[in-house]
Amino acid sequence: MLDRRLHHHLVTWLGQWPAGQPVDVVGSERRTQPGWDGATYPVIGVGTATGVVLSVPPDRAAAVRALGRPSMTELLSRLPDVLDLPGWTGYRAVFRYTLAPAPTADCGEWVAADDPVLPAWLRPFGGEVLIARAEDGGYAAGVGVKRHDGHGHELAVGTEPAYRGRGLARRLVAQAARRVLDEGAVPTYLHATDNLGSARVAEAAGFSDRGWSVYGLAEKDGS
Repeated sequence: MLDRRLHHHLVTWLGQWPAGQPVDVVGSERRTQPGWDGATYPVIGVGTATGVVLSVPPDRAAAVRALGRPSMTELLSRLPDVLDLPGWTGYRAVFRYTLAPAPTADCGEWVAADDPVLPAWLRPFGGEVLIARAEDGGYAAGVGVKRHDGHGHELAVGTEPAYRGRGLARRLVAQAARRVLDEGAVPTYLHATDNLGSARVAEAAGFSDRGWSVYGLAEKDGS
């Protein structure tokens, strides 16, 4: 049985869960509203072995359904034209979640996202972020939390080059996942299919690969 937090997160994030057919196109107002960082995400899809729920703006759902049932690769390639987003391109990534993070020792502290020690990439997460400090008190590694809704929080991790290979990323991700669960949400973790380093961190932190995928559109570099 699917965890209720994950179920509620997917229903809220996508507009429907689970898929009732190989590709279930759903029109959701969430695709026209600001996301966790204030940006708009016009396409989000989550797929399992039984089907994909593809969430699009309500006024474009009929046009997307009219494309028929091509492969997800072809569908993603055609979505920019249907959604009038010529500077965007489709992607597929790995979708993971956990209800049992690895029982690693904590190695980080929660600080405000405007703390001066943080690198620029962590600041947009808002609220608090989890960091491990360097020997001099500076920043070594950190985890930001994408608070998509009250039921699902996505974790993103980064480590300074000088501190890689010490296990900081997996320990921080597991620590952050435990806090997300304690707060009543489910922690998720997304990464590119070819990002083997991120995949290893996820596995070590307790986010197993269940064969789930996430789909979306992103602006092309330089567009």
